[in-house]
Amino acid sequence: MSEQPELSPADWVRDQTQQILATGTTDSVGIDGMKVVLYTTTGAKSGKKRYVPLMRVEENGKYAMVASKGGSPENPAWYYNVKAHPQVTVQDGDVVTTKTARELTGDEREHWWKLAAAAFPPYAEYQRNTDRQIPVFVVE
Repeated sequence: MSEQPELSPADWVRDQTQQILATGTTDSVGIDGMKVVLYTTTGAKSGKKRYVPLMRVEENGKYAMVASKGGSPENPAWYYNVKAHPQVTVQDGDVVTTKTARELTGDEREHWWKLAAAAFPPYAEYQRNTDRQIPVFVVE
């Protein structure tokens, strides 16, 4: 499938993605000085490619995808896409790689959660604001 991935319906997410695509690098976008990476996922039902910019949480060439949705009671739509189709592309700066995501549990999740909260401190507040445990994927 070579069609152009779909942009988010959320204005601010779409704006971030369009800026990354226009400049060719994620270095052009950040939130409060913190970096993002751009993932491309595959729709669980539609099979369509979709762009998902998320906070940059990286360790030794692996990345974390944190399904926070700002602490909402439900998971973001992309969570279900990644569960159904774990192969994703990751753009970090101007480098694009294809990797596989898997949802974490136990000590491994705790390790990546700490990295995520250090990279983007609002994650801790998001977790306090919801009854669900925010899912974390490692992308490797």
